[in-house]
Amino acid sequence: MNFRAVRAIYRFEMARTGRTLMQSIISPVISTSLYFVVFGAAIGSRITEIEGVSYGAFIVPGLVMMMLLTQSTANASFSIYFPKFVGTIFELLSAPISFIEIVLGYVGAAATKSIILGLIILATAGLFVPLRVAHPVWMVTFLVLTAVTFSLFGFVIGIWADGFEKLQVIPLLVITPLTFLGGSFYSINVLPPVWQRLSLLNPVMYLISGFRWSFYEIADVSVGVSLAMIALFLVLCLAAVWWIFRTGYRLKS
Repeated sequence: MNFRAVRAIYRFEMARTGRTLMQSIISPVISTSLYFVVFGAAIGSRITEIEGVSYGAFIVPGLVMMMLLTQSTANASFSIYFPKFVGTIFELLSAPISFIEIVLGYVGAAATKSIILGLIILATAGLFVPLRVAHPVWMVTFLVLTAVTFSLFGFVIGIWADGFEKLQVIPLLVITPLTFLGGSFYSINVLPPVWQRLSLLNPVMYLISGFRWSFYEIADVSVGVSLAMIALFLVLCLAAVWWIFRTGYRLKS
């Protein structure tokens, strides 16, 4: 394992975050805080609490998860697409670096940035509502697993995309709608039975449910099912990345 190569890629990507602090850190925190203020004020005035938890506190795990999914995907997809766009991908492919080291560098940096953002947003939310974390270890586990999984997913999108437009298609048209419909701002138990069954087809719902359980011990599905779903998605993303490097799919285009 060439740890020097992994460290070089990782440090380069983390340094890019420092150069684009407004876009990478401040903007997501402000936008998520606006979601919290708007939804907390508009809906919280009508729904005081859900399953014994105040509405403002109830939506915090959903907001963090929404940011985690979108930022992990966006960071990883742009990180690997930009070298393809400017042609520096050939320097990476010609270097004595294995595909495992490339993935560790890019995905590790994207996941780290998303985790930092998630913790910042949690700290910001604590200024608005009293937060309690019933299971800190499980909270961190869900945070890390989700960040790594969707960073891998974003890495796959970055290789698949052949234009900047395609980088936005899946995050905007797939991930964001699934997050809004996955119980970020409500419990699926308040929905009619038909919509509850349809919500079970949404994979993001399982992630949000498990993450919320780590805070308040309330969940729409069992924690074991939530972990199984994220583990399945992680395996699928790993398999996709392995296939890409084995076949060279769009790495040089």
